[in-house]
Amino acid sequence: MLSSKSKIMNRQKFIMALALGVVPALALAKRVFNLVAQGPVVGGGCDGCELIYEGMPGKLSNAAYMPGWKTGEQKLIVQGTVYRKDKHTVAPNVIVYIYHTDSKGYYSQLAGQMDGKRHGRLRGWIKTGCDGKYTFYTTMPAAYPERNNPAHIHPIIKEPGINEYYIDEYRFDNDPLLTSALRSKAENRGGNGVVKLRKNAAGILVCKRDIILGQNIPNYA
Repeated sequence: MLSSKSKIMNRQKFIMALALGVVPALALAKRVFNLVAQGPVVGGGCDGCELIYEGMPGKLSNAAYMPGWKTGEQKLIVQGTVYRKDKHTVAPNVIVYIYHTDSKGYYSQLAGQMDGKRHGRLRGWIKTGCDGKYTFYTTMPAAYPERNNPAHIHPIIKEPGINEYYIDEYRFDNDPLLTSALRSKAENRGGNGVVKLRKNAAGILVCKRDIILGQNIPNYA
């Protein structure tokens, strides 16, 4: 185990290496946020999971307002509780990162956006507290313009000491594109990702999904 002094020195050296262009910014983000996995790689392949670190705020809470929340688009509140694999014990200090399309089905970007361009502007992070709960304030995604895939929200999970991994997308139970064939193919990574929408008193769509860490995740201890 490295001492606290050694860790500080290593971090300082790493930041200097970044300034000199020796290491990529993404690698620095992993070190700065102390998110490097300490055990076996879990979850299998994960295309784009590394973008969780690009633009990640230095301080996270259990609620996040995503770009677009204050616009005239259909507002959506995504909420739930993160549990450990036993399905009963709440899980604190877990980062949940999501991204999704805009109301036209595109991963549109913010003007001048540099971080996470591939995931577009509608992306956000939370970190669960002692009660394991999370909330995202965002807008309703649309299906891709080709209409070949149901509307969905991509989630990526980062637990302390474990590499980032994806879980099943959030999909909406009333979506006509969500066929029985697609439902039957779901892996249920992290639990069932199909959610039911309801409107609250303010006319805002709300959905709830509890996440089970490690459920149907390859190599998860």
